[in-house]
Amino acid sequence: MKFSSGDVADYYDQTLNHYQKWWHLNDSLAVHYGFWKDETKSFVEALQNTNHFLAEMANIQEGIRILDAGCGVGGSAFYLAENHRAKVTGITLSEKQLAFANRKLTDLKLDNYVDFRLENYVQTSFPDNTFDLIWAIESITSAPDKAQFATESYRILKPGGKLIIADYFATAKKDDPKNWLEKWRQCWSMALFLEMDVYREIFEGQGLKFLKQENITKNIFPSALKMYRAYLLGALPSILYNAFHNTSRFAKTHYKSGKYQYEALKAELWEYRVLLFEKQ
Repeated sequence: MKFSSGDVADYYDQTLNHYQKWWHLNDSLAVHYGFWKDETKSFVEALQNTNHFLAEMANIQEGIRILDAGCGVGGSAFYLAENHRAKVTGITLSEKQLAFANRKLTDLKLDNYVDFRLENYVQTSFPDNTFDLIWAIESITSAPDKAQFATESYRILKPGGKLIIADYFATAKKDDPKNWLEKWRQCWSMALFLEMDVYREIFEGQGLKFLKQENITKNIFPSALKMYRAYLLGALPSILYNAFHNTSRFAKTHYKSGKYQYEALKAELWEYRVLLFEKQ
C-alpha cells in the first residue's frame, strides 16, 4: 500500500496522544528514536542526544537558517534555537503537531528564532536559496518519491548548504518470512524501505554531494527495546479498548509497531543511519 501525504498527517494526528504517554512528549518534545551512550541516564536524555549528535555531524554554526523538514512537535527546532541561536522554520503535515509546537513556542518565548508552518517538504513555499541547512529526523522515510524531496531540497538550499537526514534503511538481508518490515511500515504510514546505497544514489542524482554517513544502529537499540516493552504492556489494554470503541485506523494498530520494528531490527532487516549531503 502506498500512503499519501494525507495518510501521513492522519497517522500523526491519530497517534499524538500515544506519543504523549509512551514517549514522554511533554518533556522530550520528540517523536524519534533516542541516541544512547554509556553514560546516558534517561530516555529523555537519549532523545536530546539525537539532536546533539546531528548538530555535531552537521557542524552547525551560530545564527544559520535551518528548515526542520518534518518537525514533529518542534523539539529539534527549540534545541537548535536554544543551543545554536539558529533561525529555524519547522514544517509538518499534522495539524495537531503544529498546534502542539505553537503552544510550546509560546511557553518558551522563542518567537524571534522559531516559527512553524503546515507544509509538505516535497513542495514548499520558500524561495530558492533560502536555507543553510535542512534537518530531517525520521521524516523522509514517509516520502514515496525521495527524488522529489531531494530536488526541492536542492532548490531551497543555499550554495554550500547542507542536508542532514537521520532515518531507517533496509539492509541487504532479504529473508523476512514474517514480513516484519511491511507490517511496521503499514502501522506508521511509511514508504518502502531503501538500502543506503540506493538512497545515496537518488540524492546525488539530484545534485547533492554526499559527504559522510554514520551507522548508529547500536545506539538506538535501547529505544527499539523500550518500544517493544511498551507493546508488551499495552497490547492487552489496546485490544480491549478497540473491542468497545470505534478506534481510528492508525490508532487501532499503533501498539503493534513496537513488536514489528523490534523483531525486524533483531533480524537485521533494517539499520539506522545519519547521512550528510551538500549543495554544490
